[in-house]
Amino acid sequence: MAENIGMAARAMMNCGLAELRLVCPKDNHLSDKAIAASSNAEKILFDAKTYSSTEEAIADLQWVAATTARHRDQTKPIISAEFAAQNMADKSKKMQKCGILFGPERTGLTNQDVCLANAIINIPLNPKHCSLNLSQAVLLIGYEFYKTQKEMTAQVLETNHTEIASKDTTLKFCAFLENLLSDCGAFKLEEKKEKMTINLRNIFMRTQLTKQEIDTLYGAIKHIYRKS
Repeated sequence: MAENIGMAARAMMNCGLAELRLVCPKDNHLSDKAIAASSNAEKILFDAKTYSSTEEAIADLQWVAATTARHRDQTKPIISAEFAAQNMADKSKKMQKCGILFGPERTGLTNQDVCLANAIINIPLNPKHCSLNLSQAVLLIGYEFYKTQKEMTAQVLETNHTEIASKDTTLKFCAFLENLLSDCGAFKLEEKKEKMTINLRNIFMRTQLTKQEIDTLYGAIKHIYRKS
């Protein structure tokens, strides 16, 4: 259907994939519905090629995986999307052409389609509800491939126009806090002072406080100290 094709193109564009091959599409992939559903990924639709059979669509490819959640009674490797993505990335470096087969939204791939593939990609989901629409499946597998092409950062700290405080700056804040606590009589037992100091420093030293956050803490603590 036009909307499914358009949304699949959108998912492809999200993941840096460009070559879409369509086998006997029910609707015109250049219809207004398809273009609207592509959400500015219409270039993929305009560049897409249509074929009369799956055999024709994969004729020039050297490795193909089929996406299906059903058991097909065929002797074939069943692999994860992550493994498939890495396998395709490795083969692409050797100039081998790879492709992924996705079936129609309602029926999925036929056994005749699946038998043409080198492997089956299985996406493990909640067994009580493992149904995906076409664009979701394209996005999941496309993203796994995208990760092989990009250096992915697990976490980035957004500092918002400030910078991470140096250890020296953080230690000076800790010393400031320790002096206030000493003045307030918090370290009544000398044998516990060292442990309390270590615990306090550990709280602030293991956290990447920004200079702005330390300034805020200075201000808040001084205000409380004056009020007391």
